[in-house]
Amino acid sequence: MTIEDMQEGPLTVEPLDDGAIWRVRLATPKANILDMEKSALLGKIFERAREEQQLKAIVIEGEGPHFSFGASVEEHLPGRFERMIPSFHQLFDRMLNASVITLAAVRGQCLGGGLELVAFCNRVFASPDAKLGQPEIALGVFAPVASALLAERIGRGGAEDLCLSGRSLDAAAAARAGLVDAIADDPAAAALAYAREHLLPRSASSLRMALRAVRAGFSRRFRDELDQIERLYLEELMNTRDAREGLEAFLEKRAPVWSNS
Repeated sequence: MTIEDMQEGPLTVEPLDDGAIWRVRLATPKANILDMEKSALLGKIFERAREEQQLKAIVIEGEGPHFSFGASVEEHLPGRFERMIPSFHQLFDRMLNASVITLAAVRGQCLGGGLELVAFCNRVFASPDAKLGQPEIALGVFAPVASALLAERIGRGGAEDLCLSGRSLDAAAAARAGLVDAIADDPAAAALAYAREHLLPRSASSLRMALRAVRAGFSRRFRDELDQIERLYLEELMNTRDAREGLEAFLEKRAPVWSNS
């Protein structure tokens, strides 16, 4: 795969500043669902990024009014989640392996797997209308990546609030919590300005080494925890009645009827 191959489709890459910055867009507005196809394409981008010696930053944004409504609910159903969950988790391993600084630019809704992707980035820029949340519990499931990640970013209390309540934060509340680093009317422009001011003057190889260093402990903890959480999801959660009921109720546009089992 070449970058030229990624100029159109469900996910696009635009090289900027002589290839020192890549602008990556989720390009299926308005929902920008992170299905298996997009997750695999993102993984390939980060595999390629690892080999690009001059690359200093990747800016990730959603095309249209929203960043992403999250992962595909249909792909959470039996017969599909068995492949989808490990495939989605592989994306984050590839992001760690690439050791390239990532900046997220968020507009509108940023939910579920979309928020997991954003929170994994090194800095998050959001528009004033942004809404960030982990609604999985409302569907009778939980968010594995967020369960391993959010406490690292916003503390245990904040992580438990989002993962257990399913509520969303507006941009101002997300900034107070530490989930958003800066609020800007044009978050993509703000992310690019940050990269150009603070990252482009630096050595690309030194930036990668610095990122590996600052995330060394986190990388070990995240990988270990995610392995355990993935097993909990696949082997226990998805054998409960309520996980299936919550997902089916969402797709059927009705209120779930919980059996608490």
